[in-house]
Formats: sequence, C-alpha cells, structure tokens
Amino acid sequence: MTIPLYQIDAFAAHIFEGNPAAVCPLETWMDDTMMQWIAAENNLAETAFFVKEAQGYRIRWFTPTTEVDLCGHATLAAAHVLFKHLGYRGESITFDSRSGPLHITSKGAYLALDFPSEPPLAVPVPPEIVTAFEKPPVEVLKGSDYIVVFPDGEDLTKLTPDYAALRALDLRGVCITARNERYDFVSRFFAPNFGIDEDPVTGSAHTQLTPYWAKRLGKRTLHARQVSPRGGELRCELAGTRVIISGRAVTYLTGSISL
Repeated sequence: MTIPLYQIDAFAAHIFEGNPAAVCPLETWMDDTMMQWIAAENNLAETAFFVKEAQGYRIRWFTPTTEVDLCGHATLAAAHVLFKHLGYRGESITFDSRSGPLHITSKGAYLALDFPSEPPLAVPVPPEIVTAFEKPPVEVLKGSDYIVVFPDGEDLTKLTPDYAALRALDLRGVCITARNERYDFVSRFFAPNFGIDEDPVTGSAHTQLTPYWAKRLGKRTLHARQVSPRGGELRCELAGTRVIISGRAVTYLTGSISL
C-alpha cells in the first residue's frame, strides 16, 4: 500500500521558516493506530490526514504522540496541497473536523482559515508558570491552552522555559505573549505533554490570542508573529464568533509512504 506524503512549511513565505506539517491525502480512512504510527515516524508537530466526502473533506490531525482537536498550520498545509498539488479548482475548501466545519479561502498568495473564536478567561496564576519562566506574568488566561501575558515589549526570545514545570500543567499547551514594536503582538507556544517542546507557529493558539488582543487593543485586524527560532507571521481578524487567520505556505517535499 502506498499513500502520498507532502511536507509543507505553513505560515511561511520561504522554505525553512514557518511551521512544517506533513499532509497525507487518503482515499479512505485507515486504522487510527497506523495514522498515529505515521505521525510518530514523520516526527513533526502535526501530520494531517484528509478524505474527500460528499460535501467537502474530513480532516484529522496527529502529533507524534496523540490526536488533537484542532491544528491551524496543518489545516493550512492541507489546503495548500489541494490547491497547489491536487488540482482543486474552487476558491474555498471546507474541512469537517472534531472542531466543526473549517473554511479555507484562497486570497492571492494567502490562505485564510475561518476558525471558531475561543476567548480565554482570566485565572489565578498557576505556580508552575512562575517556576517555568522564573518570573511572574502580567496575567494568565485559560482556553484550550494557558495564555501567559508578559509586559509590553518583553523579549520573549530570551525566555527559556522549564519543561518539567510545564508538563505538570493540565492543558494542551502554554502560549506566552506580549506587545511588540513591530507587530500588534508576538507569541511562543510550548506543548511538551503532546510531544512538542516548542511549536514553530501555532494557528490554533491564535483563536485564543486574537479575541484577547482585539479586546485589549480595541482593533479587529491584527498582525502577529510567533517568535520561535523558525518564526512565522499571521494576519488575524476577529469576525464575531469566528477568527480569520491568514498565512502563506510553501512545499518542501513530495513523496510517498510504503506500508
């Protein structure tokens, strides 16, 4: 059995930046265990699998260790594969997922992802957060992840987290964020309990970051950068109960998996 494999750098204008994702188009679903093995073998933050259905496509995402409910960069990568490699002719694609329908629209060089907004709620600062970063944040909020806000202008690239402390927390990951002179906000994302110490660019985290920063800054359209070592830029728009996240993608490799 042979299945196609694409590796796409998402939220990137050039290869070797943004967040790499593997994409495997399938004719029919394979066993969950096999998909998890493939994701572990790929050893990227996420591997996306999708199957064509009557009204669009169904998509699923796996880290090297587990299936997740939502992944922005691998969804962008899957849409890029359809538009650029599989001859998809429409202007938009709908993926059905564990997080509901996800709509992706081609807008010139950008792909716009329409995701549910997830406004995070303020919570007491967990002691593990202070331990992990050796300093107290301005505030901590809770959604699918912990959103940890540091003072305006904080150079997030200089923070080195204690991953053991982060593993003691109960959510998917920890996203640190701050204002920045060049961008509306910057961030980094850590998910050691899901096999990802640091994720290069995390689209799904911006479904939480966008409503937070839109309210704080009083603006609906935001320019963001994830300041991981690879780095990546995102255009974010709060549209009611939805967040539109736009970015570019480039193909790094194409191949096949022999099973």
